[in-house]
Amino acid sequence: MRLGLTLAVIVGATIARSAHAQQPWLADRRLGEGIGIRVGNLELHPGISGEIGYDSNYFQRAETEEPIIAAYRLRITPSISLSTLGERRRGEAPGSPPLLNFRASAYAGYNELIAADSDYSEEVSEQRHVDLGVGFVADIAPQRPFGVDLSGDYRRVAEPANSPNENVAFDRGTARGGIGATWRPGGGLFDWRFGYDVLYNYFEEETYDLLENVQQTVSTRGRWRFLPRTALVYDGSYTFVRYLLDNPLLPQNGDILRSRIGLNGLITNRLAFLGMVGWLATFYDGVPENADTVIGQAELKYFIMPPPSMDPTAAALGLSAVAVGYTRDVYNSYLAAFYRRDRVYLNFSYFFGGTVVAALEGGYSFINSPEDLEYQAGQQQRFDARLFAEYRTSDVVGLNATVRYDQSTGDPVRANNGPGFADLDFQRWQAYLGVRVFW
Repeated sequence: MRLGLTLAVIVGATIARSAHAQQPWLADRRLGEGIGIRVGNLELHPGISGEIGYDSNYFQRAETEEPIIAAYRLRITPSISLSTLGERRRGEAPGSPPLLNFRASAYAGYNELIAADSDYSEEVSEQRHVDLGVGFVADIAPQRPFGVDLSGDYRRVAEPANSPNENVAFDRGTARGGIGATWRPGGGLFDWRFGYDVLYNYFEEETYDLLENVQQTVSTRGRWRFLPRTALVYDGSYTFVRYLLDNPLLPQNGDILRSRIGLNGLITNRLAFLGMVGWLATFYDGVPENADTVIGQAELKYFIMPPPSMDPTAAALGLSAVAVGYTRDVYNSYLAAFYRRDRVYLNFSYFFGGTVVAALEGGYSFINSPEDLEYQAGQQQRFDARLFAEYRTSDVVGLNATVRYDQSTGDPVRANNGPGFADLDFQRWQAYLGVRVFW
């Protein structure tokens, strides 16, 4: 297999990989945080989790390519967040709205891996790694006529290729920073934001130096609440994708233009709707095909236990709800210049008496990669599902279980010149039992 196709196996499979290193309570603060520890005018939320589980196909290999390697996995993840007082604590001493809302968080996840088959003990044990994440967001004058927001984060993810060879591991990091300004005239029925973000993507192995890139995005979004619980919304952006090394084949520099308009709000006290439709165009250098297509999102959400008051800005925060939706968008890619994804999904979350927490999510994605300078056009179908459930024995201790399934089927990646191909089909099960201590 040529080097180019080896690269295709790795970066093509990576499209399907979700944030396996990031547990649900790190991604969703509703699942992860307890009441917190008050420190003056701040809240501190420390925590630590331990999990042990099984991964049926750690390297996401196709059965037709190489042997499937399963692994047992131990994860230890300390985390901490610091923020200004939440609404619950501010309610104890009501007053004027805060001038600053601030939140910072950090986590480190140690992963120890043990081969399920002793024949692969060395290959699997060498995959032990640490994932890292740190970030902050600050909202200055959040309820004033004019406000400013700042954000930044860094994340390091250790991820294997389809080969146990550490020299081709897809270990990588991202660093992002952003600033925005929001105008809210009158009583807040209308607001408009302009923002700028810069994202730096780097790769730890020299094999992927050509993938190192910087993405700068100029964005804008607006909202007009023309009914008490319904808003007309707009968002648009222009992204500049620039690779730091010049390569005649891949990847290619380019720009991405997005624009969408739609509605967001409550139909009844229990039923919410989000609908967005727009257009996207890409402008990559020297590629056979650029994107010029409709994009959008539609979601219908039913709140099993709706909060006492709800508006379009808070609809996503309902604690117990079921949602079904569809998204269509285009993303920068390391295989072709870009890929288009159509996805249908189902989400379910349930919080019962502060004791039982359950979250189920799943979806089907159809991914279309156009013909590029080195690879032929191809299509992939992705299936993913995750179930997380936790029983909280007290306010600070939770026993949990996580089950995850991922599958990919579709066309193999083929080079334009030569007989080689790479099979990206795979199936992967993961199951974990864990305990958390959190405040």
